[in-house]
Amino acid sequence: QGVSSAASDVYKRQVINIWASWCIPCRAEHSFLMALKNKNLNLLGINYKDNISNAQSFLNELGNPYSKILSDKNGVTSIELGAYGVPETFIVNKEKKIIKKIIGPIDNEKFNEILELIK
Repeated sequence: QGVSSAASDVYKRQVINIWASWCIPCRAEHSFLMALKNKNLNLLGINYKDNISNAQSFLNELGNPYSKILSDKNGVTSIELGAYGVPETFIVNKEKKIIKKIIGPIDNEKFNEILELIK
């Protein structure tokens, strides 16, 4: 999957993850995102204030867990979602409402919480 800049389907996904190639905690949580990929859900990645080639290299190295990736070069989309920085993850219900916001990297506890919420 390539990186696109269309932000029209931000609220059509169950899990939204804001990340950047320069973000060290994003690297730490990446294995959890790869595990979510195998849970048959839509995972939208928002690439925050990043260089597209650096983002692509990050995904080539660690794998691409995302169903779709949006480029948020100026940070506006992330700020509109209520993000303070990276990484942040949002769980969205079928009514397209954010039901959980996770600030910081996903760990075992947060991963299990996500699994409960997306059942």
